[in-house]
Amino acid sequence: MRFFPLYSPKLIVKHARIFLSGVIWVKDLGRLEFNNGRFLLPRKSLPEVKEAVIELNDLIESQSSEAKIA
Repeated sequence: MRFFPLYSPKLIVKHARIFLSGVIWVKDLGRLEFNNGRFLLPRKSLPEVKEAVIELNDLIESQSSEAKIA
């Protein structure tokens, strides 16, 4: 488990893409799980957490599409 004291999407996505599966904890968001390099949406979550997971997954998608183009 990695602890992120700030919500910094690029660093979080980098961690998820390197390790592919695991758990992170982000201050003010809580525990986030990822599998196969994508973040899983918790069943019961606050709107802020849902928005963050969607943002992180979109960032992963955009980075992977850029890598395919290059």
